[in-house]
Amino acid sequence: MRTVAVVGTSLAGLRAIEALRREGYDGRIIAIGAEPHLPYDRPPLSKEFLAGRVDTADIVLRKQGVDDLEVDWRLGAPAAALDVGARELTQADGSRLRFDGLVLATGASPRRLANQSDLDGVFTLRTLDDARALRERLDGRPKVVVIGAGFIGAEVAATCRGRGLDVTVLEALPQPMVRGLGPELGAVIAAVHRDHGVDLRTGVQVDAIEGDVRVERVRLGDGATIDADVVVVGVGVVPETQWLEGSGLTIDNGVVCDETCLAAAGIVAAGDVARWPNALFDGQLMRLEHWTNATEQGVHAARRLLAGDDVAEPFAPVPFVWSDQYDRKIQTVGVVSADADLHVAHGSYAERQFVSLFGRAGRLIGALGFNRPRQVMQYRKLIAERASWDAALAVANV
Repeated sequence: MRTVAVVGTSLAGLRAIEALRREGYDGRIIAIGAEPHLPYDRPPLSKEFLAGRVDTADIVLRKQGVDDLEVDWRLGAPAAALDVGARELTQADGSRLRFDGLVLATGASPRRLANQSDLDGVFTLRTLDDARALRERLDGRPKVVVIGAGFIGAEVAATCRGRGLDVTVLEALPQPMVRGLGPELGAVIAAVHRDHGVDLRTGVQVDAIEGDVRVERVRLGDGATIDADVVVVGVGVVPETQWLEGSGLTIDNGVVCDETCLAAAGIVAAGDVARWPNALFDGQLMRLEHWTNATEQGVHAARRLLAGDDVAEPFAPVPFVWSDQYDRKIQTVGVVSADADLHVAHGSYAERQFVSLFGRAGRLIGALGFNRPRQVMQYRKLIAERASWDAALAVANV
């Protein structure tokens, strides 16, 4: 291959570039990014960066710089179209480039509410520019309303409370993250936020975000209103694939790949945008939106691209996710699901320091821990070994 194009310059794209060079690829690499910034770390945006404890220089992903990678960086002009047959990309500014190999790592974009207003003071949080603008607004000590109690919403709420701000969180479901974790664990997360002074309202419908030029209030489905100077919408993300419609790739809640991350001959995908069958979980289709997966899959996709027609290993990781909220480190490994068997293996919900196990069809498939990192990693190893549910319970009872 003479030219490899990497579309997406966040974590997965950068790790793919680094892996290409590390594996000996000495051809041309062109990196296309929608943002004007070189790769930076996203997890701090909702935590340390938003709190003002770190700044831009502290969250760059390569402290040593990127010159050694010898990459042609084309930033601030996202990819707009792909012609698989012609091996050609078009950017939003009209630029075209031909490639021999392609890494798709375009990530995801925040969902919008059906009735979402564009009033001043209404934010989503995905990019460095989003975080800068929100952090500046928080300096004015506003009343904050967060719509959505998933990881992003919960982290923003925790950070705002850490800054001493009044925070209301609105969640449509009966408990935070109830679809993924079930009602018991959702209730634990809800209690943590209420203990820290968050006005958490569950089972509510947002009817409108209102104001004149700036946001002033949020109106609920029952007619009640909540005063707001800042509204943060955190209702999930969608994979950044609209530019790939008509490309010839299979698009279905992401770029659909085989078990090795191959989307088409000479084209691989990694990170939030990739959807693939994870052989470790019997081919369950996965699309993961978290840091560890972006790192691991970026590396694997680069190696798959270099393998060409050679036999390639499947990408079959044990997913690992974490979230820092107040003094709690929440970690999940494997597949956590509300419809799985659930067992508290260590600690208790009451003390907010525990590990819960998830099982299905006689097998350990996942674990979630609050401030129990050692045990969580122990179960990650068991999941990788395809441990039975009984074997996992035996470990828990030791």
